[in-house]
Amino acid sequence: MPTLVNYSGDDEFYSGGSCYSSSPMDLGCLLSVGSNVYPPSKRARISSQFGFGGSNFEQEKKASIEVLPEECLFEIFRRLHGGKERITCASVSKKWLMLLSSIRPSEKEIPKSDDTEMTTGDEDQEETDGFLTRSLEGKKATDVRLAAIAVGTSSRGGLGKLSIRGSNSFRGVTNLGLSAVARGCPSLKALSLWNISSIGDEGLIEIAKGCPLLEKLDLCQCPSISSKGLIAIAENCPNLTALNIESCPQIGNEGLQAIGKSCSKLQLIAIRDCVLVGDHGVSSLLSSASSVLTKVKLQALNITDFSLAVIGHYGKAVTSLVLCGLQNVSERGFWVMGNAQALKSLISLTITSCRGTTDVSLEAIGKGCTNLKQMCLRKCCFVSDNGLLAFSKAVGSLESLQLEECNRVTQSGIIAALSNCGAKLRSLTLVKCMGIKDIVAGEPMFSPCTSLRSLSIRNCPGFGSASLAVVGKLCPQLRTVDLSGLYAMTDAGILSLLESLEDGLVKLNLSGCVNLTDEVAVAVARLHRETLEVLNLDGCRKITDASLEAIAANCLFLRELDVSKSGITDSGLAVLSCAEQVALQVLSISGCSEVSNKSLSSLKRMGQSLLGLNLQHCTAISNRSVELLIESLWRCDILALHSKACFLALSNVRLPLPCPWFPEIQSPSSDLRFLPCLWNFVFLPWSTIVWLLCAVYEFGFLLLLDFGVVASESAMTTLCRGVVLFPTQSPSYAGFSVLYELYCAITSNEISPFLEVVCLSLIHKYIIGHW
Repeated sequence: MPTLVNYSGDDEFYSGGSCYSSSPMDLGCLLSVGSNVYPPSKRARISSQFGFGGSNFEQEKKASIEVLPEECLFEIFRRLHGGKERITCASVSKKWLMLLSSIRPSEKEIPKSDDTEMTTGDEDQEETDGFLTRSLEGKKATDVRLAAIAVGTSSRGGLGKLSIRGSNSFRGVTNLGLSAVARGCPSLKALSLWNISSIGDEGLIEIAKGCPLLEKLDLCQCPSISSKGLIAIAENCPNLTALNIESCPQIGNEGLQAIGKSCSKLQLIAIRDCVLVGDHGVSSLLSSASSVLTKVKLQALNITDFSLAVIGHYGKAVTSLVLCGLQNVSERGFWVMGNAQALKSLISLTITSCRGTTDVSLEAIGKGCTNLKQMCLRKCCFVSDNGLLAFSKAVGSLESLQLEECNRVTQSGIIAALSNCGAKLRSLTLVKCMGIKDIVAGEPMFSPCTSLRSLSIRNCPGFGSASLAVVGKLCPQLRTVDLSGLYAMTDAGILSLLESLEDGLVKLNLSGCVNLTDEVAVAVARLHRETLEVLNLDGCRKITDASLEAIAANCLFLRELDVSKSGITDSGLAVLSCAEQVALQVLSISGCSEVSNKSLSSLKRMGQSLLGLNLQHCTAISNRSVELLIESLWRCDILALHSKACFLALSNVRLPLPCPWFPEIQSPSSDLRFLPCLWNFVFLPWSTIVWLLCAVYEFGFLLLLDFGVVASESAMTTLCRGVVLFPTQSPSYAGFSVLYELYCAITSNEISPFLEVVCLSLIHKYIIGHW
């Protein structure tokens, strides 16, 4: 089966990038490289000696099947019975591929029963369950690749999800490519189009007509798509359950009205930054789909109080509501939404940068949303302590409260809210609330909040030791505490909190608390030795080996430890490695300048349990030591920035096959070994390396190359860090095709410099290894 069409994207079981044709060239350019290259199953249509010049070459060229008019080829192609035959024909040239992708299902000739009995191979039977996923990004997204997807996926289960992000500026995705998908992928259920200006209503209308099973549609930065295309979706895709529209300036109220009227199964609607969308479209959509619509997200829209009133009256089924950047909505709109008493099912509410969110409207929301469990307020500058107190008294089922950049809220309002939220509040998060100042003497005490389990106070510079001591007394059942970025915090406040807790801490994050000393770490290890699992002391410069000694002696269940940019040395790591009861899975010592090559043996001892190790910016650890660690701790993901360590030799590590993820893939021989890895193998998880090797062995070089070129830049970099050069089968047509693709990719300068190293290595290995 031709590899280019057969492996044209990502399957569901692998989401790391697209397995599409890897060359920057178009698919057809590869497949029509010349008349002297043929798949193994074909013979050259030449009876005499081959010649490159003169009339003989011209005569043979005229005898090619390419001289047939498209009408004849069309009649031939539409009579092809199985997917294998169509894929084989599509691999001949770009012309044949595009012609095959233009055939509609209704134009295909159905074989007679006698003919069907002759072709009963499983590979020829088409399945349309739609379980395959394809993703195209950037300059790799072209009409040719979409045509290959449309032809190649029909016999491999059918395309279920398609994502296109960005487009080639010269040969990008157009309505033609999307039409090919519509004709060849009737099983498509999810379509995502991001930042594509060349696709308009025509392509979306074709999708609507050809893909009636569509359930999810995501349109982001598609300026050429208007309400006309959305109306076609509404009329032809009754199963639509999720619609996301972002920055589409031509989509307006008419499209939303059609969606609300025709899509009776719509459960999720998200609209952001669409200038033509107003109250009329939003209110019509919400009122029409009120019985099933559960998730609503409205961001940066020109809507007014009227739309929020409609939400309050018709949002009976809404469980999640996000309102962001609604500058034209006043206090009245939020007040009406709360007092309408229809949001009884609302569980999660997020309000960001809405001027209408005041103390009065917040109290109304608390009274109207009786089942609200999660509340998040971001940049609500008119909410003060009074509103927070009234809200906490009105709402009776709140479990999570998050305040970000609400600068009128002070520590008094926070403590009052804790005391009045009842017995259900389990999580409190404060981020960048500049109005919080440390409590002064004489602050009245409130009733405790025994239900709170998680407290996160991040980057609130005014929150000090006195406030933390009060919180510790109010919330004695805390299990997770995050105090990152509180540079004014001292040992006294942390110690007071630690001594107040009754059940024992599980997770403690003190990163950025620069004034803390070993006294805090010793107290944590002593008081919470039987429960502590995660401890983060990143940036605590006064932490020394004494802290590691206390952790080694007391912490029985510690799994993750971060002492980056601290004062620990080789001696502290030696003590930690000798503690048999401590089995760390993740250790970070990034930026610890006192840790040197002497810690190599200690790190190896801890490597029996380690799954992750961060050695970045440890300037006293040499490149050679990092290489030795990686060879020894092959199961551990090691993060290190060393120039020489980017090229590692792991020749003694055997590949554990059969692969646990794909048991059907067996080892070709017992001598299979890893060859040199490129660009810092330490970033890539072991499981990914195993999977990649199995894929290379099973599908050949072409799939290996596909991972790098079609994927995003981040995926390309990951490939360059982790690709393992691997002995291949004997020279074949597929191998020479890859050589040609590699040559085109390098000479066209359309490839990452790092991936170019990989390509050159593959060429060298393939040629030198067999000649």
